[in-house]
Amino acid sequence: MVTIYDIAKRADVSAMTVSRVINNSGRISPKTREKVKRIMEEMNYVPNSTARSLVKQETKMLSLLITDIMNPFFTTLARGAEDAALKLGYKLLFGNSDEKLSKEKEYVDMVLSTRVDGVLFAPASDESADHLAALQRHRIPFVLVDRDVPGIEADIVVGENREGADRLTSHLIRLGHRRIAIVNGLSTVSTARERFAGYVDALNRNGIPFDESLSLECGFNRFDDPEPLDRMLALPDPPTAIFAANNVLAVGVIGYLRDRNIGVPDLMSVACFEDVGLASALDPFLTVAMQPAYEFGYQGVKLLVERIRSKDTAERRIVRLPTDMIVRRSTGRPPV
Repeated sequence: MVTIYDIAKRADVSAMTVSRVINNSGRISPKTREKVKRIMEEMNYVPNSTARSLVKQETKMLSLLITDIMNPFFTTLARGAEDAALKLGYKLLFGNSDEKLSKEKEYVDMVLSTRVDGVLFAPASDESADHLAALQRHRIPFVLVDRDVPGIEADIVVGENREGADRLTSHLIRLGHRRIAIVNGLSTVSTARERFAGYVDALNRNGIPFDESLSLECGFNRFDDPEPLDRMLALPDPPTAIFAANNVLAVGVIGYLRDRNIGVPDLMSVACFEDVGLASALDPFLTVAMQPAYEFGYQGVKLLVERIRSKDTAERRIVRLPTDMIVRRSTGRPPV
């Protein structure tokens, strides 16, 4: 392996001069700097990032921890985060918790052992507070993305969850629906609580009482139990529309309805929070409240790097990104 001493010998300079070129520090003439860089290239020298991080107390690495890589929202978010990181001179390490606290803890432990400079963190639930507290104890900056955690004061990038859910539910009400079911994530997740609140806001404003028999909670990353929807459809006054609180749940709901030959939207309207990625380009079908997923990742990393570089105690910053409602074919008037 080529070392800085090999470079120094061939360039006829000191090892300290080579180190200053690598770290872009100290006074070195442009001619000497170019000479050292040329020799480094000729000898295929790769700087030892571990050693550099010990000297500079930074790794130039960030971690992105999300909850469901199969969800197009988080896939696009990850791309935005990567693009921002590279633009700002950082590499990005990736982790996927699958909404599981145990798996999330494993990634937090990895972050602590590798000593990344900061973390863009989409928490699995409110109980992620313990993992975030561990980052705080080790003075590793982090920014929350998409989800908040009670008791944790950190910069955050979030969407208009309550407002978007209100708009989607109101759209269904304007079409004539009064029996609107909600299929939601778990109430231990901030986005699920906010979207439920928006759903109830729209019902209350239109004089429609909330009916608990039309409310279903399950994990945001799965829809694998058809029995609760079977019970809803067997009610004396069943729903004529379903609000799915994210795209994964919406796909599960539509699959369930198709298995039972319940046409969408002829017999059941379906609206969902978040779009379904490239599938929308092939078949623009679902009515959605679409979030700018790429911007979640991009803006999150920008906040994180600003926090890393400033190292101050400025107040918490909240970036709230707009939600765009797109009406498509999955919603219509209730059946007569």
